[in-house]
Amino acid sequence: MIGHSIDRRGALLGGAGVALAGLGTPWQAGAAEKAAPFSVVINTSPWFDGFRGVVEQYQKETGNQVTLDVNPYAGSLEKQRSSVRAGTGQFDLLIMNGLFYPEMYFGGFVVPLNEIDPSFKLDPSCATFDDTIYWDEKTKTCNAKTGKLMSMPINPNIPLLYYRNDLYQAHGLKVPQTFDELYANAKALHNPPRIYGMVQRGVRGPADVSYDWFPYLNGFGGELFKDEKGGDFTVTINSEAGRAALNFYLKLAHDCGHPNTGGVGQAEVIQNLVTGKAAHAILVIAAWAQMDNPDKSVVVGKINLALPPHAPGLKSAPTLGQWLGGIARNVPRERQEAVMTFFRWFQTYDAQVKYTVAGAPPVRIDVLNSDMGKQQKYRWMPVMAAGLPLARQMWTVPEGAQIVAVLELRLNQAITGELSSTAALNTMASEIHAIMEKGGYKTGRLPDLT
Repeated sequence: MIGHSIDRRGALLGGAGVALAGLGTPWQAGAAEKAAPFSVVINTSPWFDGFRGVVEQYQKETGNQVTLDVNPYAGSLEKQRSSVRAGTGQFDLLIMNGLFYPEMYFGGFVVPLNEIDPSFKLDPSCATFDDTIYWDEKTKTCNAKTGKLMSMPINPNIPLLYYRNDLYQAHGLKVPQTFDELYANAKALHNPPRIYGMVQRGVRGPADVSYDWFPYLNGFGGELFKDEKGGDFTVTINSEAGRAALNFYLKLAHDCGHPNTGGVGQAEVIQNLVTGKAAHAILVIAAWAQMDNPDKSVVVGKINLALPPHAPGLKSAPTLGQWLGGIARNVPRERQEAVMTFFRWFQTYDAQVKYTVAGAPPVRIDVLNSDMGKQQKYRWMPVMAAGLPLARQMWTVPEGAQIVAVLELRLNQAITGELSSTAALNTMASEIHAIMEKGGYKTGRLPDLT
């Protein structure tokens, strides 16, 4: 039977256990063998209902028993950290956020998938999220050519530009490609308090304002580090490109944004969109299902998507906010194998279609490019398919929790007027440089902006 109550204490989704046979091949009814129950620790992301739905479908088809332990964002991370450091872990499948998975790789807390099943192969249609599912422990880099497959892609969460297509048609506006074009459109539609031209995240959170700002940083040509994949961790966030990105972000908020941008988080951005108060927002695709839900939205069918804008001559740079599925090293082998059974089923084309129907974006590119995208309901799929190859990782070091704390504080201070953009960037550079020096990285920093 299916559990009906899912809260932060978790829920049992279960039945008698059977596992998939046929490693790396599509699921076929009847090709099954028994498997142990396993547990999943996950957070309440906007895409959680989609994951829950596909797990319920997995149970229905296979009879496998799965326990979901559902938590707030920070609570899920703390449970994972505690479990992987215990003698025997409580949780088998760790749904790891794209900002914090590096500490699980560096610490050896998740086991490479081929150590559990040497014959397992990731389906070539699955996205690799800038190769972050791979890990080369010698070079400490995410490298598909030299690294081991460490995790399963679970959710390809990237931000896209949400815009009110009905208002665009009424005002004769064109979909923006550059930041200046976005500003002009946002300014044209800004009519507070009825509607705000652009609603941005500015609140200090676990990963709020920093995640919202990174498409601007990279879209203006800025970088956190000089050459992270090459091992050069010179801090470059306080470059002229970084200042242009932050100044534009502040200008957008001041001239055509929400009156309390410094207090706006992801939930508030979504709320402004579904209540018709926002003409634009750059928001993760995981929130899309709410836009066309008549029980939650007054703008059903009125919102379309586009790639995040960029500076002239550069490319769109949506920030990866991906979720990865890692298998804890400190849990019994039979439970590790049970998770692999789920992975073999989860990566199939049919399972990914079901995942999409349940309300979460698929991890297979061929599903994103399928005829589903021609339906009004799934009009987001072609845009996401175009955006995934452009998506950028914020960082790949285990010091991410320290780095994001710096970014969140200083960006929020810039938005609320406590710090100038120049002071905020210089302070971030200094503090992040200290973190990297302490971690023993090859690092340095740009001279202070003046």
